[in-house]
Amino acid sequence: MLEYSEPVAKLIDEFKRLPGVGHKSAQRLAFYILRRPEAEIERFVEALQEVKQKIVFCDICNNLTDVNPCMYCSSVSRERSMICVVEEPYNLVAIEKTRSFKGLYHILHGSLSPIRGVGPDELMLANLLPRLRPENNDGVDVKEVIIATNPTTEGEATANYIARLLKPLGERRITRIAMGMPVGSDLEFVDEVTMDKAMQNRHDI
Repeated sequence: MLEYSEPVAKLIDEFKRLPGVGHKSAQRLAFYILRRPEAEIERFVEALQEVKQKIVFCDICNNLTDVNPCMYCSSVSRERSMICVVEEPYNLVAIEKTRSFKGLYHILHGSLSPIRGVGPDELMLANLLPRLRPENNDGVDVKEVIIATNPTTEGEATANYIARLLKPLGERRITRIAMGMPVGSDLEFVDEVTMDKAMQNRHDI
């Protein structure tokens, strides 16, 4: 078996720690780094250090931000009566791309997964409940909480848990994003779970 020098092997091992990166991908990344000019690598290292030093969690919604509160929570144009709960910051970005949602967000940074040892205490959920009170939301009463967790077993479990948590706390809508047929797909290629969701979420036209 081919053995690399210690610095190269160490770099490969570090890349393998990244999610979705196996041994072969880690090797490719390591040798890509070795071929780049030193100035380019210094910029890369600088960017890594800067993101660790300057990025913090928003005190209100848990978004990753370099200003606290984040740009969404501090915006005067956002609709404060709606809060959309998502699993990760990149889910927020996906929703923002639609340009149709103008409310606020709450980021959990994960989903419930007993297999992985992730319970309610491991999610950033505790600061959601105080946000529902007008005194903690610029005097605005939250009328709807939209649960936009992923359509996975973990995401569904998380959505159900949050719904059970919120329903006794007052008369407000607790909604779940619709799931079903993706636009542009063919029925013959859709799995049975997606088709079942599409049938359940049908609407009038």
